[in-house]
Amino acid sequence: MTAIKSESGAQHARIHGIGAYRPSRVIPNSEVIEAIDSSDEWIQQRSGIKQRRWATPEETVLFMSVEAAKQALERSGVDARQIDCVIVATVSHMFQTPAIATKIAYDLGTDQAAAFDISAACAGFCHGVSLASDMVRSGSAGYVLVIGVERLSDLTDVGDRGTAFIFADGAGAAVVGPSDTPGIGPVVWGSDGEQYDLISQREDWRDVIAAEHPEMPHLVMQGNPVFRWASYVMAKIGQQALDRAGVRAEDLDCFVPHQANMRITDAMARSMKLPETVKIARDIAEQGNTSAASIPLAIDRMYAEGEAKSGDVALLIAFGAGLAYAAQVVVLP
Repeated sequence: MTAIKSESGAQHARIHGIGAYRPSRVIPNSEVIEAIDSSDEWIQQRSGIKQRRWATPEETVLFMSVEAAKQALERSGVDARQIDCVIVATVSHMFQTPAIATKIAYDLGTDQAAAFDISAACAGFCHGVSLASDMVRSGSAGYVLVIGVERLSDLTDVGDRGTAFIFADGAGAAVVGPSDTPGIGPVVWGSDGEQYDLISQREDWRDVIAAEHPEMPHLVMQGNPVFRWASYVMAKIGQQALDRAGVRAEDLDCFVPHQANMRITDAMARSMKLPETVKIARDIAEQGNTSAASIPLAIDRMYAEGEAKSGDVALLIAFGAGLAYAAQVVVLP
C-alpha cells in the first residue's frame, strides 16, 4: 500500500494583529424608536444599546472587509503575500456563490490564497479563529486571515419591535500565524439544532422571488427564549473553554463575548463568577449587534479605551443562529 505523506506546521498558533472597520453612519436610538413604538430608555434597558452603525451604499461587505484586513495586516507586520488562506464569516454577503473571500483575497494581493466563506452566524469569527489555528499547526497554512463582516441593516425589518434596534454593520479581522508559545486555546464548539428557529431568516429566497411584491427576507428572533438559552448554556461553554485551556477565571484579563445583548453578557459573567479585575467588552452600547464582526470590533474598542493590551489573556465566546456556538481562550496581540 502506498504511504501518503503528511505535513506538520508550527507547534503553536496565535493572533498577530486585529483590525476593524466601523461604518460612517451613526444611528442613535431616537432614529429607530418611532417605527417600533418604543423609547430610548426601553431599548437601553432591554439591550444596552445606545446607538448602532449602519453602512452607506458605498460601505459594502467587500469594502469593509478589505479595510479591516489591511489594518490587521499592518498591525501584525505580515505582508498580504504571506497569507495562505482567507476565511470570511458572514451571513450578509448576498451572493450564494462565489464566496466573497476570493475577491477579498485578490483585492488584498494575497497571491492566490485559498479563500472561502463560512456561515455560523454570530459564532462565525470564533469558528474561523479555530480553523485558522488548526491550519497553522497542521502545516496547511503559514498565516491565515480571518474576517467577520456583516451588513445586517440590509436584513433588518425597521418595523419589527423585536429586532429593529439590535442589528448593525461592520467588519473585524485577525491575522493568525505561528507562535513559539500557545496563543489560541482549544475550541469548545457545537450547535443546538433543536433551537434552530429561534434566530432565522424570515423567508426562503424562492418564496421571496415568487411573491407578487418581493421584500428582503428579514431576520427574526425570539428574544426571550434566546436570552434564557444563552444565559444558561453559554456560561457552561465558557467554563469548558477555560478548563480546556488550563486557565482559571481569575487568570483572565478580558472577557470578550459576542455583542448580542448587555444583559446576556452580565448573566454570563455572573454565572462564571468572573472577578472584578476582568475587563468585559461592551462594544454593543455604541456599535450594536454586528454578528460575526462583533468580537474583533469589541477587542478593537477595548484597545482604544485602554481596557486591553498586548499579552492579555482573553476568553472569546459567541453564539448565534442555528444555534451555533464556539469559545476559546486567546492571548491578545
